[in-house]
Amino acid sequence: MGSQSLSKLLQSWEDHASKVSQQTEVSVSINQTDVVRLAALAEVYKLPENDIISTLIHEALNELEAKMPYVPGKKVIRIEDGDEIFQDTGPMPEYLAAQKRLLKK
Repeated sequence: MGSQSLSKLLQSWEDHASKVSQQTEVSVSINQTDVVRLAALAEVYKLPENDIISTLIHEALNELEAKMPYVPGKKVIRIEDGDEIFQDTGPMPEYLAAQKRLLKK
């Protein structure tokens, strides 16, 4: 095993430890069909169901945030490359403020 392989292994362990240390357990109710789908994914990929669930939720939230609509308001907040950038009046500013507030708790 070369030093590069060991470096990758150590990085993988660090990434995993960091991810696990930030996890919080929650309880949710889901449809029985989805329970079967999750169990099937866990079986096929030989992963714990909790890993499948947490990864799916994480990826879904990332995609949801990326698709959250920008709604330009009337107020110009900055100029970028000569273009006016207007204040976002869509849901994103309120969502980010709620995240910030909840993280402080």
